[in-house]
Amino acid sequence: MLNKINPSNPTESLAVDANGLNGLREAAKQNSPESIKGAAKQFEALFLNMVMKSMRDATPQNGPFDNEQTKMFTSMLDQQLSQSLAQRGVGLADVLTRQLSASLPKKLPDAQDLEGNPTPGEEGLPMGIPLVKDMSDADRAKFIQSFASQQAAEGTDQDGRNKQRRNSNKPAHVEAFQNRLQADAEMASKITGIPAKFMLAQAALETGWGKKEIVTRDGRSAHNLFGIKATGNWTGKVVEATTIEYINGKPQKRVEKFRAYDSYADAFKDYANLLRSNPRYEKVLASAQDAHGFAYGLQRAGYATDPHYAEKLSRIIRQSLSA
Repeated sequence: MLNKINPSNPTESLAVDANGLNGLREAAKQNSPESIKGAAKQFEALFLNMVMKSMRDATPQNGPFDNEQTKMFTSMLDQQLSQSLAQRGVGLADVLTRQLSASLPKKLPDAQDLEGNPTPGEEGLPMGIPLVKDMSDADRAKFIQSFASQQAAEGTDQDGRNKQRRNSNKPAHVEAFQNRLQADAEMASKITGIPAKFMLAQAALETGWGKKEIVTRDGRSAHNLFGIKATGNWTGKVVEATTIEYINGKPQKRVEKFRAYDSYADAFKDYANLLRSNPRYEKVLASAQDAHGFAYGLQRAGYATDPHYAEKLSRIIRQSLSA
């Protein structure tokens, strides 16, 4: 008798297990993170099977040992190989899990989320990630290349990350994010008087520690660290992105136009100019030396519509970027 499917890892079952799909349907009714992960893994297996089928179709099959029987057994083998590959994972299931998990009830991230792991965005995917079906062939190729490069960069040597954790009280992703942007933040601090770590914390909140930056249609970063929209007299580059706005306290997905920059340094400069030139941020600059005053001053000035924005920001400053 075939074993009952594991909701969180359906790829452990045989590809021809008819009971496995029924088990996955039953698990999906629970609307739990485990069932979402299981469905995402199964989709990844189906996707890999389609890739392998396309590869087989592109291979000449007119040899002396090619017949309908060998094609059938090769197809069954490919299905099982797809299950095995999906069990190890190629990253697609993780992306789908983050996206689908957005439909589950959310809670305010706790200290461990802010310190130990990047908190997923409201949508699960990086802000502004384009739909592949809407891209031209050239843009699609650029996006895939950019995505692959990003995945390769994230897959740096594990021993190096472990060594970094041992030598620092901060998690590796926090240390890397801070080191990458520290110089630009200090430059903006000289202009505004706001401590560099306060601005780094806001950039971390807006981008999920750099994991969900706004991107252009070809998958490159727009370098918009602070979620500044392309309104008013902005004449620079513009990129459209899907974001979450809170209307009457309720989150709603909207497509908005955001500013795009050539570098992170330009983003910090524009952020500094925005706070200095807009009268509604005068009180923010006046209380810039206090983490609580800075965070709640931004929210009172209308910087973001998220009702928990100030609380999240102040917690990141206190718990993740403290000396």
